[in-house]
Amino acid sequence: MCGIAGFADAVLPSRDAGIARLDAQFNLVHRMCDAIRHRGPDDEGMHVEPGVGLGMRRLSIIDLATGHQPIHNEAQTVWVVFNGEIYNYQQLRSDLERRGHHFYTSSDTETIVHAYEEWDEDAFRRLRGMFAIALWDSERRTLLLARDRAGIKPLHYTEHGGRLYFASEIKSLLEAGAVERRVNLGALDHFLTFLYTPRDASIFEGVRKLPPGHYLRWRDGRLETRQYWAIAAQEPFAGSEEDAVDALRAVLQDAVRSHMISDVPLGAFLSGGVDSSAVVAFMAAASSRPLQTFSIGFDEPQFDELEHARTVARHFGTEHHEFVVKPDGLSILDRLVWHFDEPFADSSAIPTWYVSEIARRHVTVVLSGDGGDELFGGYDRYIPHPRVAQFDRLHVPGLRRAAGVVWPLLPHGTRGKNFLRHVARDDEGRYLDSIAMLQADERHALYSGDVRASLAARAAEAVLARHFDRFRALPLHSRMMRFDFETYLPEDVLTKVDRMSMAHSIESRVPLLDNDVIEFAATLPSRFKIRDGRRKAVLKRALGSLLPAGILERRKQGFGVPLGTWFRGGLTDLFSDVLNAPRTRQRGYFEPRFVDRLVREHLGGTRDHTDRLWQLLVFELWHREYLDSATVPALGARVLRA
Repeated sequence: MCGIAGFADAVLPSRDAGIARLDAQFNLVHRMCDAIRHRGPDDEGMHVEPGVGLGMRRLSIIDLATGHQPIHNEAQTVWVVFNGEIYNYQQLRSDLERRGHHFYTSSDTETIVHAYEEWDEDAFRRLRGMFAIALWDSERRTLLLARDRAGIKPLHYTEHGGRLYFASEIKSLLEAGAVERRVNLGALDHFLTFLYTPRDASIFEGVRKLPPGHYLRWRDGRLETRQYWAIAAQEPFAGSEEDAVDALRAVLQDAVRSHMISDVPLGAFLSGGVDSSAVVAFMAAASSRPLQTFSIGFDEPQFDELEHARTVARHFGTEHHEFVVKPDGLSILDRLVWHFDEPFADSSAIPTWYVSEIARRHVTVVLSGDGGDELFGGYDRYIPHPRVAQFDRLHVPGLRRAAGVVWPLLPHGTRGKNFLRHVARDDEGRYLDSIAMLQADERHALYSGDVRASLAARAAEAVLARHFDRFRALPLHSRMMRFDFETYLPEDVLTKVDRMSMAHSIESRVPLLDNDVIEFAATLPSRFKIRDGRRKAVLKRALGSLLPAGILERRKQGFGVPLGTWFRGGLTDLFSDVLNAPRTRQRGYFEPRFVDRLVREHLGGTRDHTDRLWQLLVFELWHREYLDSATVPALGARVLRA
């Protein structure tokens, strides 16, 4: 686990480039890596040649003695830096050694080098793991970047001045001076709609993310991206549900066992939900000593899951650690803004920060249960609201069309407007409506005239809706799960876990997103996963004999945060002062009167605008940290100032 950064020029200078030029390139890569030192405090490594630089910061997990990166081939013509873990590296190594390749380390990184030599770009498809890879082939004058199938590990890039820059985090690109600090208004619209920025773009104009399951080729100044893997658009499983249960249990057991490979102490995040409890169950079965488990709670009972986590911890005899987050937990907000690089408004980042912090005191690697909801149908939104189901049962001709005519005519805040807007849409439109924080009409009222004009031809909902296209032949439940797998999972859930764990120099692994688990889950028909309002049906059956009574059927809580309670309590001034500050109101993005209305309605108790106000607060604090500053801000620089 580490962070990577580097660059490659479009036109490579001669091999006899001067020492001064090489020194400048070395210093550039060093600065880019130093900006992400938190991702790898144990080691730094670089390879620099004329026009090319690869660098990494290492958190030592496997092969502590000889795993120093960059890693090269026998001829030193292929160089790799890599963030992540390859869980099938031992099998790949044995195969490659039989084919005549010679290894000089015991690391999983070297497997990537020889796999590329043997299979070229097809090597990425053969890797079982989580990864962001940068590979330089000097003979072909080609830089390759690759990202794992689910998007567990991040990778950003930008072109600037005839050079391609890449990095695990955007702050490295800023340190390189490769980014013009201008807001990408399309990404802002996406953020205000869905809490996060798009999977192939960023809040900074010109900075892009390499999407999951893709690789990028840069050769002689020409850039192209290709998809090497996509989740299946068919569900071919032909066995019985009993067959599925047995096979799933075996796949999960193998995935968890493979993710426990480590030369340093490891533990597990434990919420007491089905997914994290399943991971702990399989870990306990594979471990010869008690596990370390870590949980977060709140004083507000409706958000607190500690008792469920304790039940699981007692059942498996773990060494259990807890932390209760209180309103003063928001004192870390400035550090959250710094670590995300972009506006990120999923407030569950707060408990994820704290659970990572307490875990780092005891272990270097943790396993989590992320991915189970998207693969097995765990979210409440996959089941229609009873009022919506009742509306559909009416079967009145023209009723949906009438709702579509009426709702736009109703003023903001009118009771029933949101319901009419929702039921007026088709199934996919309803799903997009259910996950949107600010609807299109609300964003139109929020934006200034200039921003509205710029966004007139593009809408975040339309951009995201394209992810449904490939799955038209599947049932609605399957379409929703695959949609979330390609969007919400990598850009919200996995982004959150990566940044918050790496902020504390701890590696988070996600065995439910193992290649084999994803592939098998995708074959299963949705009726095995969601039946009669029961979510994760096949997964719960597979776990039935493993988990304590009550864990499987308890109501899903999610990793929520009582922001509404905090904001109406002693933290009212936090968002009202920031959003009312003169420089906030003069930015030119938003209409101050609409923001005032949100604040007034929220504080008056007539509407709950917690999520909307949190988004606006996060965006403003990000703007102060990353755009108002002329340099990459230092870690922990205070931003909560008017």
